[in-house]
Amino acid sequence: MKRYAVVYEQTEKNWAAYIPDLPGCVTTGTTLGEAKRNIREAVEVHLEAMKEVGETIPEPSTEVDFLELPTVA
Repeated sequence: MKRYAVVYEQTEKNWAAYIPDLPGCVTTGTTLGEAKRNIREAVEVHLEAMKEVGETIPEPSTEVDFLELPTVA
């Protein structure tokens, strides 16, 4: 099983989701939950399209971490 990092970004009107290791694999949702559901479907469609045109599926290589900073007033 492969594990790909997913980035979720909140915008003024919705949530966006993308997978850095799968360029072009993006989606949106009106809520974070919807974006999470949509990215699963987007990955399936994206990988199937890559297979159909003979592209190599990239290995996961993105690492995710969090940096905690003090609140600036």
